[in-house]
Amino acid sequence: MNVTLTKPRMSFWQIWNMTFGFCGIQFGWALQMANMSSIYEYLGANADEIPLLFLAAPLTGLIVQPIVGYLSDRTWHPVLGRRRPYFLVGAILSTIALVLMPNSSALWMAAGLLWIMDTSINISMEPFRAFVVDKLSEEQRTIGFSMQSLFIGLGSVIASALPWMMDHWFHVQNDVQEAIPATVRLSFYIGGAAFLGSVLYTILTTKEYPPVDIDIVLKKQESNKGFGAGAVEIFHAIRHMPQRMRQIALVQFFTWPGLFLMWFYYSPAVARNVFQAPDEKSSLYTEGIQFAGLTLSFYNLVTFLFALILPAIAMRLGKRITHMVCLIIGALGLLSVGFIREPNLLFVSMSCIGIAWASILSMPYAILAGCLPDDKIGIYMGIFNFFIVLPEIIASLFFGWLMANVLGNDRLLAVQIGGGLMVLAALLCFRIKED
Repeated sequence: MNVTLTKPRMSFWQIWNMTFGFCGIQFGWALQMANMSSIYEYLGANADEIPLLFLAAPLTGLIVQPIVGYLSDRTWHPVLGRRRPYFLVGAILSTIALVLMPNSSALWMAAGLLWIMDTSINISMEPFRAFVVDKLSEEQRTIGFSMQSLFIGLGSVIASALPWMMDHWFHVQNDVQEAIPATVRLSFYIGGAAFLGSVLYTILTTKEYPPVDIDIVLKKQESNKGFGAGAVEIFHAIRHMPQRMRQIALVQFFTWPGLFLMWFYYSPAVARNVFQAPDEKSSLYTEGIQFAGLTLSFYNLVTFLFALILPAIAMRLGKRITHMVCLIIGALGLLSVGFIREPNLLFVSMSCIGIAWASILSMPYAILAGCLPDDKIGIYMGIFNFFIVLPEIIASLFFGWLMANVLGNDRLLAVQIGGGLMVLAALLCFRIKED
């Protein structure tokens, strides 16, 4: 038996507190995305090997996300509540991985730690999405997801620029004898502290509503039957996805490869093609990687600022049209990177990415939330993640071959292909039917 709960309208600061933890989650994620390709190259990886080295993380996410969603739907801890136990466990594991990652001495070690880090981030991330739906009424969810985008932008601004800041502001010296520069190592240590601290802030300042489903005890008993019961319910949910979820999932499927190709290749491309670094041992390479991180930080600053006005734009244009326009702007940013030789012009390209990123982090979830049953929000948020990790798995398995045999390891061209896929995602927004 289900009971309908009327959710009270939350104040600005209550929404601030409940979404602040995403600042730390994105801090860890942004450090990973901005620096992993260069860490792999520092440790001797070739460009065509980079996608495969990212494979373990999405494979794990494909499994972990729906399981965590299933479990969190059935969790009720008398102190921590439903979602917050997963925030805490994920934050602790992610912090440990962030501290260990920049001390990797071999490719296999870095790839293994990326797998652990990505799994841990996923344990925290998807329950945070469900948390917004749990806590906010339908009319406030767009604001809630936009506030998450704001904190994602803020965390990413600092995280992406940290290696550059360590060098130019704090004058940390890199030892050429060390495989991974000291500026990167210190950035990851700071990232671990930021991740744990921000998640703890949300845990301590925000309470959860008791489950609206009065049969939660029966759900717990069902989950105690073991993996089989959970697998049956997850597959049942996949087969019975709401139509709107299928439509926005297809948009996600073509949006995220564009982002992955940017994260795989943008920083090394800037170092090699814009700064003309001959190899990863060159000081020009380090300078280029740091500058690329600075431009990635800038696009996240744009995300932070654009998230402030995104709810008003969505109210006027509708969530579907807003998302479509933002994706087209982002695609133009990715396509333009291949024509730039003056480093400062990259800030223009990254501004376009920042606008798209603000929408990608909020509009799909705002469109999705209204069509999900209250007692399966965690599962469906986990399943929705399939359409993020499946493209990454495909890119990891096959794009390395394309780089080596078709694209001639042209990193800039790979980034532009990502822009083309984002154009396709924007066109698919026409299929989405909003209420």
